Amino acid sequence: MTDLHVVRVFCGPGGSAGNALGVLLDGGAVPGRAERQELARELGFSETVFVDDATSGHVDIYTPSARLLFAGHPLVGTSWLLRREGATVATLRPEAGEVPAWQEGEFHWIRGRAEWAAGRRTRQYGSVAEVDALDVPPLGTGWLYAWAWSDEPSGAVRTRGFPGRGDGIDEDEATGAAAVVLTAELGRALDIRQGVGSQILTRAGADATVDVGGRVVPVEVRRI
Repeated sequence: MTDLHVVRVFCGPGGSAGNALGVLLDGGAVPGRAERQELARELGFSETVFVDDATSGHVDIYTPSARLLFAGHPLVGTSWLLRREGATVATLRPEAGEVPAWQEGEFHWIRGRAEWAAGRRTRQYGSVAEVDALDVPPLGTGWLYAWAWSDEPSGAVRTRGFPGRGDGIDEDEATGAAAVVLTAELGRALDIRQGVGSQILTRAGADATVDVGGRVVPVEVRRI
């Protein structure tokens, strides 16, 4: 038995919306990749994180159907949770590489690279209404990050994310990795509203890096 912490990441103002995330701080309680994948499938979150070493920041990330080298909302949520639990880690280490993490006011931030989120395709639409009206794309069409400017001068963007994996997550409420890709493509800071009301902030940085930040809210701790 071990504890599963559930948080919501990239919440809107006041803690609304956000994408649910499951985090096992004692990743060693589920040591094998096959067992971790099965548990992630059973839990059904868009991502589940296994913390293998809180001191060094080594983490392992799974969707219900795949292991990920990098993902934004799991890393933002996990680094926030570690900080809350008293294990402040300046750098997380998923499979993709070293990911700096830090707090600025009510927003928790990480730094990643678009190349770590390969396969996420962006598509611009002419209006927010067009994005809002989209149906879930058919399976086999790939990962789609649909977006439109809601206020281009200020960098405000409306997005929706469709993983297209066929694993029960038809639409992702908030996707940090896709936000990293879009920010790298546009080369500017963005204020993203995704899903039913999640907020993601991004900044294009030096050396082709992108900072992505958001609010995190605790939900519950389950014994599993």
